[in-house]
Order: sequence, then C-alpha cells, then structure tokens
Amino acid sequence: MRKKLRKGYVQVYTGDGKGKTTSALGLAFRAAGRGLKSYVIHFMKGGLTYGEMVAAKRLAPEITVVQMGRETFVDRENPAIEDVELARRGLELAKEVVMGGLYDLVILDEINVALDYGLIKVEEVLQLIKDKPGHVELVLTGRAAPEGLMEAADLVTEMVERKHYYRRGITAREGIEY
Repeated sequence: MRKKLRKGYVQVYTGDGKGKTTSALGLAFRAAGRGLKSYVIHFMKGGLTYGEMVAAKRLAPEITVVQMGRETFVDRENPAIEDVELARRGLELAKEVVMGGLYDLVILDEINVALDYGLIKVEEVLQLIKDKPGHVELVLTGRAAPEGLMEAADLVTEMVERKHYYRRGITAREGIEY
C-alpha cells in the first residue's frame, strides 16, 4: 500500500516575482523523493518544451505533467474561444484528478492567471478547494491570485521582484528560465 499524506493543505504562490512555478515543481520533486505522487496541470501553457517538463518525465509515474494551453500568448482583453475551452478542460481535469484519490499533490500552474483573464470562474476553484479530499495537497500558482482564493488557502507566498536581469535586456536562458 502506497503511503498518503495524512493532511493536505492548500497553497497559493502568487506575485510579480520569479519563482512561482519553480517553487511548485520543487515541491513535486520533493514529494516524488518521498514516494508521493504528483499531478501538474499547466494552464495557459502549451507546445513549448520547458526544462521542468523534460525533468518531470524522468520521474514518471511519480510526477505527471499536462499542458492545457496553446503555444501563443492569451489576449487578456479578447481571449480566443480555444483558450477559454482549454482552461475549462483544464479545470475539469483538475476536478477529476483531485477527487480521484490517486495523487497526493496536485499543482494547478498559472491557474491564477486563467482566473484573472476570466477564462474560468473563481467560484469553481473555491468549490474545488472545499470539496478536495483531506489527504490531497493543492497548489495554485500565478500572478494576481484573487483575494477570495488567498483567504481560502492555508499558505500564501507572494513572490516580490526586487531586481531582475531582464531589466538589463538579458533574455530567457534555456535551463534557467525555461
């Protein structure tokens, strides 16, 4: 019999600083090291091969990663129907995974941005938090986490940018930013 968490909490990683996804995936790697199973759903990300996805595949089946987005950026003011549909499907998948009981840690990466862009409704995510089984740890990442979501969480970490080399024109580097 595989061990499970006795108590799962809700964590939110938000803010304008770098490191939200990296922190969440570090938690998945830590969980894998202790025999726990993680499921990661990347909202609004698709097509690109991020380094963390390559690494997570090496840890399968302890870590499963699914992208629910297109390769292009979402237009905040006028999201494409496909972007809305992918976010909705991502949320439905999240409900199945959280309620299914097979995973100890479920990470909904960039879900806060999907909420901010109006692709999915805050009420649905709050209901998922309320309904989740007691042994499931749920992590929600992305800028602009809604206040209600932060109130419902057990842990909220806000990443604050103090200084970033992007401001000096340094572009994203393979293995560090993606």
